[in-house]
Amino acid sequence: MPRARLLELEAAFVRPFVHALEGDVLAVRVPGAVSPERASAWARGVASARPSWVSDFGGEQFSLGRAWYTHLEQDRADAYFRDTAASDARVEGACPGLQALMRDLASRALGVDVVQRAGWCGPGVHVFPAGAHVASKGGDVHFDTEGLSPAHAEARAPAFTFVLMLQPASSGGGLRVWDVRYRGAETYEDEDLERDAITARYAVGDLVVIDSYRLHQIQPFSGGIDRISATCHVAFATGAWESWF
Repeated sequence: MPRARLLELEAAFVRPFVHALEGDVLAVRVPGAVSPERASAWARGVASARPSWVSDFGGEQFSLGRAWYTHLEQDRADAYFRDTAASDARVEGACPGLQALMRDLASRALGVDVVQRAGWCGPGVHVFPAGAHVASKGGDVHFDTEGLSPAHAEARAPAFTFVLMLQPASSGGGLRVWDVRYRGAETYEDEDLERDAITARYAVGDLVVIDSYRLHQIQPFSGGIDRISATCHVAFATGAWESWF
């Protein structure tokens, strides 16, 4: 059986590639999907918008724009859906063009148009502070199924997660992806973490794409630099490919 692997593509990829994630490819990395200058400018915009960050899990992490999974896990769904327009406006104000660029990258990767999911927040930004919980312990080991309907997840209908690195950590902070697929529940077994896996590492402007049904984790990181990344979730629903954060 072939070992799971990380597929790397040129920044100017011309063919859809997400089909590769249905085989032995655990993640696709596109170095320089966005120029380092543009990604760094967006990172500075995120830093300047700190008063608008949403604090999650007692300040363990933050977001610019409201992230569905953090609100779901903290019983704040009402706040998420009340604030979608303002959330998108905050992201656009700090990072002009970022949301459109994330949807464009997803469209190119899929070979179809990706639209904004009605009533949901568009692509946003996660900030994991240097020296905080994720830096020292790593993120939760999880699947990205929170935004999928039960019927969608049960059918394992296509869903993908796109992560664009705006500011990597000084050291570490890659994305560990295991050869373990969602089995109908968010839980996993200890032996799953012994399965074949890869770690996708990021430089400024790199894009990493995974199947949302793959088990994954942000790795611990060190140094005094916050880890800042943009995320766009994509799935085929209601007759179209839709995106949200």
